[in-house]
Amino acid sequence: MNILLVEDEARVAHFIRRGLSAEGWTVEHVADGEIALEHAASNSYDVILLDLMLPGIQGQDVCRRLRARKSKTPILMLTALDSPEEKVDGLKMGADDYLAKPFDFDELIARVEALHRRSTGYASNLDEDVITHGTLSFDMTSLQVTLGGTEIELSKKERDLLLLFLTNIGRVLSRERILNSVWGLNADPLTNVVDVYIGRLRRKIGGEGERIVTLRNVGYRMNEISPHR
Repeated sequence: MNILLVEDEARVAHFIRRGLSAEGWTVEHVADGEIALEHAASNSYDVILLDLMLPGIQGQDVCRRLRARKSKTPILMLTALDSPEEKVDGLKMGADDYLAKPFDFDELIARVEALHRRSTGYASNLDEDVITHGTLSFDMTSLQVTLGGTEIELSKKERDLLLLFLTNIGRVLSRERILNSVWGLNADPLTNVVDVYIGRLRRKIGGEGERIVTLRNVGYRMNEISPHR
């Protein structure tokens, strides 16, 4: 996926770009509206992430001009302004979705993927009340986690981490993706908190923890259930 990120806050842009790049996506970053319009005119993007508060041309005007050019590229607006009126105005300008800062990084990924699916005519329904893999079961309503039918006690971060793995079975998750999804954009990228919590989670989920494998210098993956189990 090819993404144009329009964001003037350097630290925020760095985290978003690093996290999306870890997904294997190509991310081009610009810091003002004028350059964003130039890039959008000369390149093809699958999704545009557009901050509203930009130097020079504001994000709202960038969106209007893109739609005036008949651009059909999905636009996800990113902003600290999250009132219902702001959201409605953004959608009326031609945006396809709206995400208020600070946001959950995993939600950003999900929204980007949803916009891409919608624009390519592909849709899938991933809604489940209870996610079950092997002897693990995660109730999305009660947030109860059971192992072999017995409830296990997990902290909020451990539950968030397990849910991230259960909704990405067989998929490699970079440390950046895990850190941003579970701890947020302000987390220190040099911390070893991801490794510590994965160690705790492995111990708490017993034999199912063996399915969470480490890929050196890449990240982690929760494997599918072996057919020989």
